[in-house]
Amino acid sequence: MLSAFLSAFRTPDLRKKLLFTVGIIAVYRLGATLPSPGVSYGNVQKCLDTIQGSGTGVLNLLDLFSGGALLQLSVFALGIMPYITASIILQLLTVVIPRLEQLRKEGQAGQAKITQYTRYLTLGLGILQSSAFVALARSGQLFQNRCDQFPIVPKGTGIPDWLTLTILVMTMTAGTGVVMWLGELITDRGVGNGMSVLIFTSIAARLPSEGWKIKTTKGWGMFALVIVLVLLVITAVTFIEQAQRRIPVQYAKRMIGRRMYGGTSTYIPLKVNQAGVIPVIFASSLLYLPQLALQFFDQTNPGKTQAWFQNHIVKASAPEHIAIYFLLIIFFTYFYVSITFNPTEVADNMKKYGGFVPGIRPGKPTAEYLDFILSRITLPGALYLGVIAILPNFFFIWLDSQQFQNFPFGGTAVLIMVGVGLETVKQIESQLMQRNYEGFLR
Repeated sequence: MLSAFLSAFRTPDLRKKLLFTVGIIAVYRLGATLPSPGVSYGNVQKCLDTIQGSGTGVLNLLDLFSGGALLQLSVFALGIMPYITASIILQLLTVVIPRLEQLRKEGQAGQAKITQYTRYLTLGLGILQSSAFVALARSGQLFQNRCDQFPIVPKGTGIPDWLTLTILVMTMTAGTGVVMWLGELITDRGVGNGMSVLIFTSIAARLPSEGWKIKTTKGWGMFALVIVLVLLVITAVTFIEQAQRRIPVQYAKRMIGRRMYGGTSTYIPLKVNQAGVIPVIFASSLLYLPQLALQFFDQTNPGKTQAWFQNHIVKASAPEHIAIYFLLIIFFTYFYVSITFNPTEVADNMKKYGGFVPGIRPGKPTAEYLDFILSRITLPGALYLGVIAILPNFFFIWLDSQQFQNFPFGGTAVLIMVGVGLETVKQIESQLMQRNYEGFLR
């Protein structure tokens, strides 16, 4: 494997792509640490030291995906999340809006139009999210009013408040556009999917600090045990992510002119985790709504209902929170798979080109067979996603500390890092094999 990596760097054009990707990642991390105008960077660091750099509630997942840039209100504070949200929204709207569905079927031209719509929606979401985060920072609720002595956006600086807030929103929105552009540059001129690589970079940037926090708080013994468990989880995730059910497909021979076409055998790969990490993001967003709603009530004198929601629904280590989270992931897994994989459409395309599943008649019987296989294979995939996603919640209980709310060694973080890592390695390997016919495993 090491020799293959050396061969990749010896290949001029592949080396250029790898170095270009590393350069874009460096620019992205620089923007993630660059403070926005109007933000007191000194107060930000004092506040992070006070709460030990941990976000709360609805901001956990977003801060993790931004590599810690969100709580610092940096230029790239929003990270790539607005683009991911816009992509998911467009993908869901494709099912209900005929115009978008028609564009998706038009091939490259239609996909370019959908990409353009995604960019516009990303900037719109960037304005909304940046306005919300700036307002939370201004009121002190970004850190649950625990940093009121360190104002993140100081008042009375001689500059009108509306101008300061406007510049902040414009800067963070522009940062979102730049991040989106950097991701597309990696996709076009680098290695791997650009947006996925940037998310991978953000999560990986949190690993050293969070790991050192465990060592400082719990000691070397607990740190070593956590590392062993993390390696076991990564091994299990890698195994499941690679697992798939292959449906054999046979294409009949056809005579076109004087040539014979078809007669080949192939397969339809149905992954065990067909939905990817999307159900986890959906469930997390929905489960954070109660936390967001509680922000509008009095935090100093909570009522019985408010206290119950805080202790049983919002608290990550509560059994009710874990159970609801697990069930939501299973529901959204089935929901997302049902709207992204259409057995009827696949069966019709197979019938159109003379393909059939051996032993199954073309048309409706094939669609019913694919739907049956998909429903059976989705269950272990949903259970797998649910178990992996609630692992950090058990880490909260095990470590007996709320300092690790952004724990990056389990759940969504591991799913994303393993998935992106495998996909990037496959792309490097395929490009290397095109030139030297030598992969990473020989």
